[in-house]
Amino acid sequence: MNTGLINGSDGLLRCPWAGEDALYIHYHDEEWGRPLRDDRKLFELLLLEGAQAGLSWITVLRKRQNYRIAFDGFDPVKIAHYSEDKIVALLQDEGIVRNRLKVRGFVKNARAYLELTAAEGSFSRWVWSYVGDQPIVNAWKTMSDVPAETALSITLSAELKRRGFTFVGPTIVYAFMQAAGLVDDHLQGCCRREKASS
Repeated sequence: MNTGLINGSDGLLRCPWAGEDALYIHYHDEEWGRPLRDDRKLFELLLLEGAQAGLSWITVLRKRQNYRIAFDGFDPVKIAHYSEDKIVALLQDEGIVRNRLKVRGFVKNARAYLELTAAEGSFSRWVWSYVGDQPIVNAWKTMSDVPAETALSITLSAELKRRGFTFVGPTIVYAFMQAAGLVDDHLQGCCRREKASS
């Protein structure tokens, strides 16, 4: 794996995982690491990070719009009430990752999400409480410095599992934390580093 920053065709230095793919570059520049505080968007992101398990994120990112259509705009109430017929239909949808456990996991997670928000009032407020409501800003120099999981992601993972979520192992949860801006893991020198918190 390339460990240093890459110089894009636009002359900007970026984290190497963004590569040269236009979709990935846009995601890196405009979404990844920016603090996300909208309940529905955080719910979507958590589900999509789970869908990524065993795959590359770019695979899921390319299917994200298909997921939004297939799963009713990630409306947790609708997903929580999916019938067996709906699940069978989703497993025929070539626009998403047709994995039975993952599709059923979306339904299970929607139900867990509704229970959690009923108890806590806001998924966003609950998740952000784990970082004291402020992004943790790291100062990694290379990709090899960036951990796959942390003590905090292990703790959050365990609590999500306790509350009935699935596909929320510590590595998936850390990827979710990075993407949602709970932690800023843009490498030192990356063009997004100063902007990630804006």
